[in-house]
Amino acid sequence: MNYASACQKGAVLSRDSISRHRRTALFIAVSIVLLITLAVYSTLSGTSSYGIGELYRLAYAKIWGIDLPRDDERIANVLLYLRLPRVLLAILAGAILSLAGAAMQGLLRNPLVSPYTLGLSPAAAFGAAVAILVAQSNGTSVGITVSLSAIAFSLACSLIVLGLATAKSMNITVLILLGTALTAIFSALTSGLQYIANDEALAAITRWTFGSVNEARWTHVGVLAVTILVLTPYFQLKAGEVNSLAFAGDDTAKSLGVNVNLLRISLIFLAVSGSSLVVSFIGVVGFVGLVGPHIARLIVGSDHRFLFPFSMVTGGALLLLADTVGRTILPPRVIPVGIVVALVGAPLFIYLILRKRNTL
Repeated sequence: MNYASACQKGAVLSRDSISRHRRTALFIAVSIVLLITLAVYSTLSGTSSYGIGELYRLAYAKIWGIDLPRDDERIANVLLYLRLPRVLLAILAGAILSLAGAAMQGLLRNPLVSPYTLGLSPAAAFGAAVAILVAQSNGTSVGITVSLSAIAFSLACSLIVLGLATAKSMNITVLILLGTALTAIFSALTSGLQYIANDEALAAITRWTFGSVNEARWTHVGVLAVTILVLTPYFQLKAGEVNSLAFAGDDTAKSLGVNVNLLRISLIFLAVSGSSLVVSFIGVVGFVGLVGPHIARLIVGSDHRFLFPFSMVTGGALLLLADTVGRTILPPRVIPVGIVVALVGAPLFIYLILRKRNTL
């Protein structure tokens, strides 16, 4: 092949690559629009259903301080202070968990890891159980102490794992095994607290470990929105380096100028920090951080420049869909989102695996 032919072939490949990237970006944009549509439908659906015009009218009145009749005020409270924060919290929580899962799967080069691999979930559950029991023994309200205790224990557990793994030159196997060991320890400790708890405390601990967005507040939405605004640009900035590590391994990534240890520590720390915030607000919701990235990968491929944003879309959609099903399938009962998300996501995950098994 002469030089001119090689240049022509390279130009064709370059155009094909650009065209493929544009199609992927367009697909992600369309998916975001569909997610917004699902969010609107979820907000309007429930024991009582409303129209989108009603939502717009009531939101406009609230924003501009217009007085509403008593019946409209009641509907506004349902839509704007119960359902809408719940919907947005589900989307943001699912997006953070799925983004964290995609990052950890790439950084650890293991498709079976998730944000909970480092023991975050059982540590958070133990922290919440401790807070519930202490509050009950003191006769005080649980309040925000459960969230603070959960995030403190989950972050402490993750920092212990990262610290020990760093002492072992950030060995991936050591990292995963340490997370597995601490998962077993905190699960046993939580079971011990449940064993000695009375019926009221046991019920509270169990409800928390199911995972739920029932207690959604606008403050929760604001915190997670800020978290995404902080995490997303940095993860996108590092997506190329994650590609080199995930596709070629540590040695090749180092030869390309990537500081592998710093990359792993920084992104994993940010991933578990964001996941800890999510867990502190909605409890333990597994599966999203594992299956969300896989669904995204099977659809848009393994390029983390596109995998990161689309993982956020699939994770948010998965958690929102699970919550919508949980509160509409058996009204007025609300099935915890942690239970529904596995029942909704697992069949879809199995279908995608069977359909594109060679892409895993």
